[in-house]
Amino acid sequence: MIARRRFLMTAAAVLAAPPRLWANTSLEQGAVRIDTLSDGSLMLSPGFLFGAMPQAELHEILARYGAPLDRFDPPCNVTLYRDGMHTVLFDVGAGPDFQPTAGKLTEALSVLGLAPEDITHVLFTHGHPDHLWGVLDEFDEPVFPNALHMMGRIEHDFWADPEIVNRIDAPRQGYAVGALRRLQTLGEIRLLEAGEEALPGISAQLTPGHTPGHMAFRIEGPKPALVLGDCLSNHHVAFERPEWLTGSDHDRETAAATRVALLAELASEEIALIGYHLPGGGIGRVERANGSIGQGYRFALDF
Repeated sequence: MIARRRFLMTAAAVLAAPPRLWANTSLEQGAVRIDTLSDGSLMLSPGFLFGAMPQAELHEILARYGAPLDRFDPPCNVTLYRDGMHTVLFDVGAGPDFQPTAGKLTEALSVLGLAPEDITHVLFTHGHPDHLWGVLDEFDEPVFPNALHMMGRIEHDFWADPEIVNRIDAPRQGYAVGALRRLQTLGEIRLLEAGEEALPGISAQLTPGHTPGHMAFRIEGPKPALVLGDCLSNHHVAFERPEWLTGSDHDRETAAATRVALLAELASEEIALIGYHLPGGGIGRVERANGSIGQGYRFALDF
């Protein structure tokens, strides 16, 4: 299995608009092809994510990665799986209603000659806006009308509860309103249990904490791949200090325990990681980084 990174260019949406350059990263394994496509990027507050961490050590880690202290603009990598029978998206991006820097998935699909109608299945890792909200267009119509949509049962039941908006913390109340509207509009969704096979060779793995029922998806093959979603949401702090509590997680202690266990497991396996917010298209692997502080893991792109 070899990761290939290419640059693709769209035609201008209107005559006055410049073409958009997309990074496309792919894995090929027999009849299976996996691509990561850019939905754009986010604009997040570093204080919201990293504010409760030991600041001196945090700054040392970020400095070594060349990461700025005053902003956090992670990429959004949507995973596309094709095996000749199924055309599957893992998450669907942010759509038109979240941030202006995101919601670009349909453009990215078009450079591969795909239309939303070609998607046969959509598998959600979790219900946050940059993963779920792209399922509806600006007219509240489903973007992928021919797809069977799937989500973990725990995750679905959390966001589909109309009372969650009254119990969730204030910064996430908008997330709850938006998730509920989209789930209600979609109607029938296949609900997955931990360990269940969503499609032949694709199984759901419960990775809770970032959200209550966050799922990763394992794609089997001679060399398996794991679609992470947000259980590892950056390539520096989450790998070097997985035990640190992160402000973007719903249950911070559970999310940290998930990261610690997952990295320990994956560091000993030859498995590709596909991270929604990891750099270089998000496809790489975990390796132990001798001499680094903390748990001593790093994200390597050279899978």
